[in-house]
Amino acid sequence: MRTAEEWNAYYTDSSFEKSFFYGKSDLGCSCGPDGTGFRLWSPPAQAVYLNLYRDGEGLPAFRQVAMEPGEKGVWKYETSEDLHGVYYDYEVVIDGERNRTGDPYAKGAGINGQRSMAVDLKRTDPSGWEKDRRPPRPVENIVYELHVKEFSWDASSGIPKEHRGTYRAFTYTDSTLNGDGIHPTCLSYLKNLGVTYVQLMPVFDYGSVDERKKDAFNWGYDPVNYNVPEGSYSTKPGDGTARIRELKEAVMALHSQGIRVVMDVVYNHTYHLDSWFQKTVPWYYYRTWEDGTVSDGSACGNDVASERAMCASYILDSVLYWAEEYHMDGFRFDLMGLLDTELMNRIRRELDKRYGQGEILLYGEPWAAGHTAMKSGAVPALKKNLCFLDANVGVFCDDTRNALKGSVIETEERGFINGGEDCEEGILWGAAAWCGPASGREFRAKAPSQIITYATSHDNQTLWDRITDTVPKDLWEKMNRLCAGIYLTCQGSLFLLSGEEFKRTKNGMDNSYCAPIGLNRLDWKLAWENRGLAEYYRGLFALRKKLPGLCDKTKDAWTRIRGAKKAPGLVSFFVDNEDENGSARWKTLFLVYNARKEAAPIALPEAKWEVLADGENSRLWEDQEGGSGKVWPREQERGGKGGAGKAPGYGVLILGSRRQIDEMDIR
Repeated sequence: MRTAEEWNAYYTDSSFEKSFFYGKSDLGCSCGPDGTGFRLWSPPAQAVYLNLYRDGEGLPAFRQVAMEPGEKGVWKYETSEDLHGVYYDYEVVIDGERNRTGDPYAKGAGINGQRSMAVDLKRTDPSGWEKDRRPPRPVENIVYELHVKEFSWDASSGIPKEHRGTYRAFTYTDSTLNGDGIHPTCLSYLKNLGVTYVQLMPVFDYGSVDERKKDAFNWGYDPVNYNVPEGSYSTKPGDGTARIRELKEAVMALHSQGIRVVMDVVYNHTYHLDSWFQKTVPWYYYRTWEDGTVSDGSACGNDVASERAMCASYILDSVLYWAEEYHMDGFRFDLMGLLDTELMNRIRRELDKRYGQGEILLYGEPWAAGHTAMKSGAVPALKKNLCFLDANVGVFCDDTRNALKGSVIETEERGFINGGEDCEEGILWGAAAWCGPASGREFRAKAPSQIITYATSHDNQTLWDRITDTVPKDLWEKMNRLCAGIYLTCQGSLFLLSGEEFKRTKNGMDNSYCAPIGLNRLDWKLAWENRGLAEYYRGLFALRKKLPGLCDKTKDAWTRIRGAKKAPGLVSFFVDNEDENGSARWKTLFLVYNARKEAAPIALPEAKWEVLADGENSRLWEDQEGGSGKVWPREQERGGKGGAGKAPGYGVLILGSRRQIDEMDIR
């Protein structure tokens, strides 16, 4: 067998792409009543054999057939038989060596993904699937990150035992705490909370758990079969069609409750180097350095070569497949900095072409775990290269996250909420979604549509654990409310880890990717013990949807923020809150973030300033219906005449005026 250097020389020769680039989207297995076809792209193969099986493991092949070579390095076999539900794999002969491999393009698979499956996808559609439609585009993107098994594993979830930790748990739209009929859990809880998107952590087939073990747990960033649902979340992991049908049922259930679904995808690496990619086209799908060593910018043992034409087409086709076949409403790219900007923009264009501009959410992590051997002059989709990405390709903004609570790497560092110094500038830039003049910063966004504003995700400590590690106990909940009040009133799309709103804890663990499910599961009893905090988040979500000045995703949205002021532990600014129809309830907003212990004096232009929210109550704005609400300054906070008053310490203050305050009026 040739070395990695020899293979790379073969692929980088200009004649390779000319001879073997296959531009059609029919690779894999197509199956139906009129027959079944198999197509595998393997230009280096001297021969390919198709093996057919009655089950997903165990029984030997009942038939082996030699596939025929076709155009552009594609091997094919067609039969008039309907092979729906039959499992298969290939034996590929390359440089005289014969290796067994699954199908990289498979749409179905058996237990643990080791055998591919022929599947007529129409026969996997649940009842009513043809009527499923994504909910109307929300006023604001509020993304709630969930792991399928964590979501319903806890006995207090009220989900029947046989469906806990599975896709089927999402189909229960009226579950309650221990079945008490009073306190909503799971899907009914999410609907009540007011999130507009659920981001499902990886639901493609991954290799780090045994699907037969019900309590096996991993986050799932270990791809094996990119186009096949994960079997450990299915009630029947040994049935290759059940996982497909049940994931569709989960998506349909979320849609029925008005919640869109984002799929967490991991195209930057595979579970191991001995993958279907490697066995069918050695070293084509992976990056290596000039000396032949494997590139490992993912810190997972390999990096996928997204800049190569057939690899890019594979990723694009996979994203389009999930959007079409499973009705996914968005995609979150793990370690997007290992992919190239040309590919990300291409995905954006194709999604827009099919579904409308920006209709499908697209965002990712603009970083990598290390250096990668990206070739061909490709530009990595890193934060510093944000200017090369489409305005509707978003990135997680670690700058806002770190300004809020300190670095997640250098854990001794503190942020604005927990006593850090010189964080105010970062908070102000976060408020404007890092748009506007660059002013020497590392990056600037084209528009708020490029920024995911957040405090915590599955990586690193939960927000509650971070707070309890860095401030005295009597401030824990105040700091949580302050943090939420800040990032949920910044421009950009909003994102939070499931359970952040009810003090979710992992006992301080900052990397629970393979910890027991007992540590990772959502504790629904805890959710109701801390329903006051959850209600604070819920009120902020509802208020946010009524504030067009913060929901604006256009390139000039940052100009709405003006009159900004900062001092140690104190940030304030005005927001032009007018909507395109001139009908916004509050024409001007004034926001104060106070991380000081003591109240801070403020002075405002003469106007009727209504209290929309503070550090204790995020639903004061509901009192403003009919103009009967409280006005600023409130009696207990008066500090002078007119608009003079004090913003309470350790809190957020959001005020609204029913008239437009001109910039000239601000003092």
